[in-house]
Amino acid sequence: MVTEVPARAGRRQWLGLGLLTLPLFVLAVDASVLFLAAPHIAAGLDPTPTQWLWAMDVYGFMIAGLLVTMGAVGDRIGRRRLLMVGSTAFAAASLWAALANGPLSLIAARAALGAAGATLMPSTLALIRTMFRNERQRTTAVAVWMTTFSVGVALGPLIGGALLEAFWWGSVFVVAVPVMAAVVLCGPLLLPESRDPSPARIDTVSAVLSIAAVLSLVYGLKELVGSGPDTADAAVLASGLVLGTALIRRQRTLAAPLIDPALFRSRAFRSALALLVVGVFTATSASFLIPQFLQSAAGLPPLRAGLLMAPIALSSIAGSLTAPALAARWGAPTVITTGAALSLTGYLALAQVNVGDPLWILVAGGALAVLGLSPTTVLTTDLVVASAPEGRAGSAAALSETGGELGVALGVAVMGSLTAAVYRLRVADLLPEGLSADTLAATREGIDAALEAAGELPPEAAGQVVAAARAAFGSAFSTVGYACAAITVGLAVIALVGLRPKRTDSAAPRP
Repeated sequence: MVTEVPARAGRRQWLGLGLLTLPLFVLAVDASVLFLAAPHIAAGLDPTPTQWLWAMDVYGFMIAGLLVTMGAVGDRIGRRRLLMVGSTAFAAASLWAALANGPLSLIAARAALGAAGATLMPSTLALIRTMFRNERQRTTAVAVWMTTFSVGVALGPLIGGALLEAFWWGSVFVVAVPVMAAVVLCGPLLLPESRDPSPARIDTVSAVLSIAAVLSLVYGLKELVGSGPDTADAAVLASGLVLGTALIRRQRTLAAPLIDPALFRSRAFRSALALLVVGVFTATSASFLIPQFLQSAAGLPPLRAGLLMAPIALSSIAGSLTAPALAARWGAPTVITTGAALSLTGYLALAQVNVGDPLWILVAGGALAVLGLSPTTVLTTDLVVASAPEGRAGSAAALSETGGELGVALGVAVMGSLTAAVYRLRVADLLPEGLSADTLAATREGIDAALEAAGELPPEAAGQVVAAARAAFGSAFSTVGYACAAITVGLAVIALVGLRPKRTDSAAPRP
């Protein structure tokens, strides 16, 4: 029997890929630029602390909550159509945010941006599956697509800084408008339409359950790490788990489920999704804590800390772009396992870093950790999408993106909580005697609060508090390094066992 070789993509498909990277680039810039524009927006709109937190967080909440539903919508109405609608909505919401005349208006605009953003990622990734049928070309296309996000995060502050120097704060949102206009104008020329050939109506109850479950999980995790143990936040997290369980059970009873349980019968799909969550979880831990170490523990100004993060960002890009060629020669399980070993070395190096050590050790350890994990995110995303039937490509892409969002939330919450717990235990033994109750309480909140409290003390006491806080944070940082090293060992085991070819798993693609 002759096996049909999938046709290779041509010039139109590669030009289409370039177009598909634009929405992801805008999403990355939009996610990173708000931090830079924060002082300008605060001066212009004067939000309360609560309003400002919602303006920052509602964007990510809406994206995470709506991904699964929007992936299913794309399967039914067409991924290109969803991309066109989402790009138009994103441009309109960007103008709304730029012209917001008050905090509530900005919050509403950011929510609309998140809702529109949730249409972009699953539709673009599903279109890549349709456009690139050759396995190696598809993996390369996914790598280019994912690298675009890293480039956007790196360039976001530079683009935002240039705009803020020349224009008002709303200009950081306006930059999305011409990019999305290009997507809408060129999309029909370069992108094919694709949809489920036998679409069914979306189950409304499942859609509501998926949105409520993901929002509860992400919100609960974020609040627990931000404000510490709290009964209300724990209840929100628990409700997310209950709603998620109800969603899974409902899918088994539906003729046309929102999330097809058949996808999870493939060992490759289950393993790839688990690897994606674990890989993003571990990488987020490093991305979350290394800048804090540089600025708070090492005392560097933001600009120098940002420059030292550049090699880590470049290693992420290098790992992503080389993943397809490595996987084509050695296979995805081997590449992911080897990458995990490289990351293990990086995390063990990070665990040895103490305050006062040369910073190149920290940067090298972080770069090794991220370099080893980057192929995992590319190859597992490709495997997740490729494991699903083409008619369900949007749903599979949405599950991939939702897994990534949960990995980020878990990384920040779990490792943030571990850092806080170790810091509190360690700093209590290092603080000098004779401090006031207020100073002790502030110092135990975290390193930033400790440094702020030290500024109000006499020089000798201030020096002791600063030294204690930085040493305690260094101990916490080392603990996280060892924890991430242990997780990468588990990641390698999952790759070796879960992605191993299995004759009885007909749905699994060849890695």
